[in-house]
Amino acid sequence: MNTISQDVFDVMKPELDLVEARLLDASKIDYPVVSDMLRAIVSGGGKRLRPVLLMLAARAFNQWTENAIPAAAGVELLHTASLIHDDSIDKAALRRGNPTLNTELSTGAVILIGDYLFAQSAILAAEPQNPRVMVIFAETLAEICRGQIRETLEAHDLDQSRETYESRIYGKTAALFAGAAEMGAVLGGGTDEEVEELRHFGAELGMAFQVIDDILDLREGTETLGKPAGNDLKQGVVTVPVMIFAEQYNGRRETRETIEGILAGEITDQSVVDQVVEQIRQSGALQDAGKVAEEYTDAARTRLQAVKDPLIRDLFAQVLDLAVIRTT
Repeated sequence: MNTISQDVFDVMKPELDLVEARLLDASKIDYPVVSDMLRAIVSGGGKRLRPVLLMLAARAFNQWTENAIPAAAGVELLHTASLIHDDSIDKAALRRGNPTLNTELSTGAVILIGDYLFAQSAILAAEPQNPRVMVIFAETLAEICRGQIRETLEAHDLDQSRETYESRIYGKTAALFAGAAEMGAVLGGGTDEEVEELRHFGAELGMAFQVIDDILDLREGTETLGKPAGNDLKQGVVTVPVMIFAEQYNGRRETRETIEGILAGEITDQSVVDQVVEQIRQSGALQDAGKVAEEYTDAARTRLQAVKDPLIRDLFAQVLDLAVIRTT
């Protein structure tokens, strides 16, 4: 990890506190029980990498604006809404080890709550009254939806191309990182070239982030992730370590057939899934997938040349490190 003089979360704490207040306010709803559940979900939202990315991008060109606060809150609420929809589609009972809305409410109610948060996120993103930011926000939301459609329709194919996988995870994860960086750079007054470079930084960071997620799903277990190892596999989602394993390390036809059976939902026995996960762990597939994440990380670092302020550049690099050097 980069050696820096200041921790990014210490530097950004005043702004993050304001973002947190806006998030809690936007997640209020008239029904107290549901409102309490939403507040718990929003409050447990992790490190807030996407809002930090947007606010750093706004600071990068020495034109810090308070308008970055509602935009950053909008980006994080968009992320939360997309997770609620994902959990509903996957029928997930847990996220980060905590119960999802699915455990308490009907599918229809969960979808409507996700829609409500999407609307609230758009209201926040519109608050700076910057048409370009609103276009980026709308395009990002559309890309997220396309990514979810691709995951629903294509993710189970073990023979899908790497390009298909990359397109899917761009929409699923990287588009929001890219959009956050681009919105922040626009609000901060960056030139078109500077805005584009930071958008690419966010995209590469997001791709690395998702590949690390793919690795963690197979490397870690319930104690760390709050769900059994191989959960993506059981959900019918092919990830890059599984693709690499099938392409380079799986010499046994029966193992491939077992993987295909798990992806198709025909094999649900957790002990069988555990056996496949262990075979993947014992191969070099996770290490090779780690190299894919490193390639995205290296590509992201080259984009930081657009940021002239050395402190902000170092803080960006720290966000990049936090995205890829993690266990959850």
